Amino acid sequence: MRADTGNCIGFFVSATSFCDTSVMPVRLQILTEQIHSKPCQSTRLTIPCAFTTFFWNTLSNSIYQTIMLTVFLDFGSVTRGDIDRTVLEQTVSPWIYHDNTSREQVAERIREAEIVVSNKTLLDRSALDAANKLKLICVAATGYNNVDLIAAAERNIPICNVRNYATGSVAQHVFMFMLNFACRFVEYQQLIKRGGWQASSYFCPLDFGVTELAGKTLGIVGYGELGGAVANIAKAFGMKLLIAEHKSASTIRPGRTAFDEIIRQADFITLHCPLSEDTRHLISSQELNLMKPSAYLINTARSGLINETDLLQSLYAGRIAGAAIDVLKEEPPVNGNPLLDYPHPNLIITPHSAWASVESRQRMLNLLADNIRNFLHNKPFNQIKDALA
Repeated sequence: MRADTGNCIGFFVSATSFCDTSVMPVRLQILTEQIHSKPCQSTRLTIPCAFTTFFWNTLSNSIYQTIMLTVFLDFGSVTRGDIDRTVLEQTVSPWIYHDNTSREQVAERIREAEIVVSNKTLLDRSALDAANKLKLICVAATGYNNVDLIAAAERNIPICNVRNYATGSVAQHVFMFMLNFACRFVEYQQLIKRGGWQASSYFCPLDFGVTELAGKTLGIVGYGELGGAVANIAKAFGMKLLIAEHKSASTIRPGRTAFDEIIRQADFITLHCPLSEDTRHLISSQELNLMKPSAYLINTARSGLINETDLLQSLYAGRIAGAAIDVLKEEPPVNGNPLLDYPHPNLIITPHSAWASVESRQRMLNLLADNIRNFLHNKPFNQIKDALA
């Protein structure tokens, strides 16, 4: 073995042996400053700088994959074994995966964690106070109302989320709803199951009025990533588009239509805006009464955008043609929901599955891994800025 190589390996061994895991990132920073500022002098090594770079990369990768204990509290909410978690394990290790975590179990499960990942599991102040080693909170979703932002900010713990991973999945779900209504899919399936086609005098029973999407007016409320994707598909179907201005806006931007006009004119209204105090119950009895009796309402965004009681009353009264929703006030609806008891086929409910294509969920994991990787390397990551405001 060459003497210079031996010296480097000896330095590598001594560097790894003195490290205290509680201050590892600090000592890694010191090491990298020493190595990269005077790579062949401050370390007293007579080795090529390329080998120094190899040494640094090997050391840092080895340490980050052994000391950053990462806990995923509700991994079962994003997979049934059909997505690849290798991308996570190549970023940091070790990982502890829990299918689900009750509120009472959170504190104990994150006590030793340096990184915590949660999809919907609540991370409140009491849980965060128990996690003295916590350095990063990752939300495996876009919404982050399950994290106590103030408690995290007081500890200077950054929070990151993932965005724009489910665009294709949600957009096709919206058109699944619309096509179901246009083709009267549910009604025709029910007719077949009760023997209506088998007993028909004609080759095609015309019991229900099938219509085309072409030429129909689609009102889009919320014109971000998802609203834009829905608009692109609508154009392919030959639909007319109306993009809603904010409900409280005093002026109308070019290319937008006043909110109330959207409600009055659209054959289909689809919601893609976030839930806030300004958008809570965006659709209630007043808006439902403005809709055409032939119009359909679609919500794949947040349940609070629609007043569920008012919607149910409008459906029973026949004030609108129908509704399709992928979100409910309580999920899962363990205490029931009156909408679930509505008996007619002009209300379609799916179990918050619009986002859940396998491709969407894999993208979510990939973006989650990117967030962690960038955090570890002091690069910009998808940090929720208002969490530390």
